[in-house]
Amino acid sequence: MARPSFHMIDGAPSPVATFSHCTEVDGWVFLTGQMPTWPGEPDRALPDGVAAQTARVMDNLILVLEGMELDLGCVAQARVYLTDFERDYATMNATYAAYFPKGALPARTCIGVTGLAVGALVEIDMVARRP
Repeated sequence: MARPSFHMIDGAPSPVATFSHCTEVDGWVFLTGQMPTWPGEPDRALPDGVAAQTARVMDNLILVLEGMELDLGCVAQARVYLTDFERDYATMNATYAAYFPKGALPARTCIGVTGLAVGALVEIDMVARRP
């Protein structure tokens, strides 16, 4: 097994803590959970509502994937974290699903949590595989 390589992606949002945007080992790329923050604007207010926050998170994940020369079609698994599961699940799910071609959804877990960094409503991480 190869040693992991650690990547910071130009143009992706600055991490809110001490971690890399992603780590790669043997063709597997593990993307750190993204927040609904804005690239290059760390002090900008988060988008309003879980639909807008989910879209921002997905756009941030796409920036990291593109920085690794990958796309959503390479994603094997995703984990979604919601601070208000009952209220936000359906809306998050519809926004999330719109990013993938029909019939090409990765395996996914969705977890209700008591809080997320920067007061976010949603965070998503992913595991991708190089073709």
